[in-house]
Amino acid sequence: MLARLLRAEAETEGEMGMLLVGNVGINRIRGNCSDFKNIRTIPQMVEQPHAFEALQHSMYYQSARDRERRLAQRAVNGERNWPGEYSLWYFRPGSFDNPGPCPPTWYNQPFVGRWKKHCFYQPTVKECENIYNT
Repeated sequence: MLARLLRAEAETEGEMGMLLVGNVGINRIRGNCSDFKNIRTIPQMVEQPHAFEALQHSMYYQSARDRERRLAQRAVNGERNWPGEYSLWYFRPGSFDNPGPCPPTWYNQPFVGRWKKHCFYQPTVKECENIYNT
């Protein structure tokens, strides 16, 4: 399920972009904070209502390829990459062909960095200690 999510959400962002989506997904499971309390499994994380654009726009139903499976396994194994290493949120502002600027906050979390068209946001240690301790 995670591999399919990586492909659906960030295939155009390359391998690093897909790994960053994996980081965010795994953080939502590890964190048990913010909007992700009691999210303990990959299926719960993927299927959380309104959490991922790909599910809302039917892009999630593409099959995962070996590449996405390997990337998903790396995220599950704990590989973390900036700016997704501690992020709970990402999104792509603007249109597909014309990315907009990243707002300074998203869901009350500060902007920490951008990878290609996606902006990433992470909570403070006080807000979500579990992300930083695992």
